[in-house]
Amino acid sequence: MFKKFIIIFLVNIFFYQVAQANIEIKARTAILQDFLSGEILYEKEPDRSIYPASMTKIMTSIIAFDLIKSGDLSLDEEFIISEKAWRLSTAGFSSMFVMVGDNVSVEDLLKGIIIASGNDACVALAEGIAGTEEEFAIMMTSKAKEIGMTNTNFANSSGLNDPDNYSTVRDIMIMSNYLIKSHPEYYKWFKEKEFTWDRTGGDPITQGNRNPLLYKNMGADGIKTGYLAVERYSLASSLERKGRRLIAVGSGFETKNSRSKESSRLLTYGLTNFDLVEISKSKKPFDSIEVWLGKDSFVNVYANEDIFRTIKKGQKKKLKVKMLYTGPIEAPIKKDQIVAKLKIIYDQEQIGEYDLLAIKEVKKVNIFSRLMKSLNYLIWGDV
Repeated sequence: MFKKFIIIFLVNIFFYQVAQANIEIKARTAILQDFLSGEILYEKEPDRSIYPASMTKIMTSIIAFDLIKSGDLSLDEEFIISEKAWRLSTAGFSSMFVMVGDNVSVEDLLKGIIIASGNDACVALAEGIAGTEEEFAIMMTSKAKEIGMTNTNFANSSGLNDPDNYSTVRDIMIMSNYLIKSHPEYYKWFKEKEFTWDRTGGDPITQGNRNPLLYKNMGADGIKTGYLAVERYSLASSLERKGRRLIAVGSGFETKNSRSKESSRLLTYGLTNFDLVEISKSKKPFDSIEVWLGKDSFVNVYANEDIFRTIKKGQKKKLKVKMLYTGPIEAPIKKDQIVAKLKIIYDQEQIGEYDLLAIKEVKKVNIFSRLMKSLNYLIWGDV
């Protein structure tokens, strides 16, 4: 049996362009991404160079998380606070308020960076991992290139003023996507609203998270604010609602209030104007195909990656997904063998194609069974 499995959905850049004309975000540069599909729902000069300010701290955290994941660093490992790190806590910058000579755990430093936006904690972590902040910045830039941030250079771990510390909102979005996808167990720290540091030689200090969206009832759970006089206000933000996640990055907001309001508008726009459609989950059975001369008459097939599409509301009828193969497929079939194609079509035009693989091995039947099946086919046309 030649089986077609059709799911209706829409991916059409025309509708994106029309939708974007209906909203204007008051920032110099901005971008909005649907996390699971990877599709861009809004952009405004996304490759314009910016100074990322404290959004830099996302990469500082990623370097530590990667090392923890590989076993080269642990949360309970302690680093000694240098005078360089301590001086940042006395200079009027956002700080964790570490003291020179203190032994501070990696976990406390990370929370001081993520929640309290401590520049002193950034330097302490950088020096503890790489020996110097300069060497750590090289690690940051290398990681940026590795994950596809093509217009970024990091000159320090905190995002403090430096003309050589630059990026784009598109690159910050790529970095944020990597953080959430690769380190979900630590990403949850980005939604914590306060951090208490039980410092040496003084009373504990409790500081609140600077992300204004965390205090709105909209499902926001990250990521990082930024401010530099030359760049004005910036924010990398994300929310999750009913299994769907959006990532927004904006820079060049004129005021704190504008940063909060416009970022909320951008995320809400994505939620209310688009739907996310799940086509197939990685490694999960998608459908089955018929097998000729096999010990099994059918074999389930799967895609080797998650397949999602973001569609403009009300436009589903223009999209189709078809499973295609010339069959039945003759045994033997190897596990993970490509046996069919999943084609995505919009308005009779193919816009995507994915391999479908056999979920298990199917062995060939013995010669007697093959003869009987062949005879049946010759007489009855029944395979």
